[in-house]
Amino acid sequence: MQPTTPAGTAWLDAVRADPADALLAFDFDGTLAPIVADPDAAAAHPDAHDALADVAARVGHVAVITGRPAGVAAARLGLADLAGHGDVRVLGHYGLERWDAVSGEVHAPAPDPGLARVRRELPTVLAGADTAAAFVEDKGSAVAVHTRRLPDPAAALDRLRGPLAELAAAAGLAVEPGRLVLELRPHGIDKGGALRALVGETGARAVSFAGDDLGDVAAFDAVDAMRAEGIAGLLVCSGSSEERVLADRADLLVDGPAGVVAWLRALSRDLADRT
Repeated sequence: MQPTTPAGTAWLDAVRADPADALLAFDFDGTLAPIVADPDAAAAHPDAHDALADVAARVGHVAVITGRPAGVAAARLGLADLAGHGDVRVLGHYGLERWDAVSGEVHAPAPDPGLARVRRELPTVLAGADTAAAFVEDKGSAVAVHTRRLPDPAAALDRLRGPLAELAAAAGLAVEPGRLVLELRPHGIDKGGALRALVGETGARAVSFAGDDLGDVAAFDAVDAMRAEGIAGLLVCSGSSEERVLADRADLLVDGPAGVVAWLRALSRDLADRT
């Protein structure tokens, strides 16, 4: 499992030369966990924990950057036992929340007040778009509306775009599209900003991000920008038949969460063979 682009090969060379200077970052849903109809039922790939533990013991920094609450993603990946495996963190709500394996604590700001209006008015908006049966995921710092369970998920999502954009604007929030989901959340919060902040904190000189969805585009953009600044970067797409935007940009395309796990195992073996 080798990168297929010159930039990806340069990233691998940089990690081999100095693993301690590397930051490997991952999305959760669709990347470390298979996509399911009910987000509350999502579970990490059964081998994701061990694959993350192995690579965390060999590189400087490992992070999960997700729209989920940080504590939820950490628990579903079983990361609490990785305190001795290196620098392992979870940035939840696109960086608003932080969890690390050493302290096991979540640090988060107060929710945006606009979310209260969204919670209050959302049932009326969904009924007006004939999507009252859509699944609403309240993340605390954001509210997501999933159409995957509806008879025609794509058509339902299209009907919701306008009404949810109006509700978000009235509440002072932004709308972030994803795989059959629209999420209302505070402005200026995305995975790209979270990844850049983490690179600034760690001083990493080789950065990778693995994702699968529209919500990961900002992180891909951040890696591209950091490449221009002299930081080695790798873009990994956890392949999906529903979304092609990341696949067309990736240095490495893998087959869903199982492919991400296989890539991590191959990278751990590669680095082990060089020590």
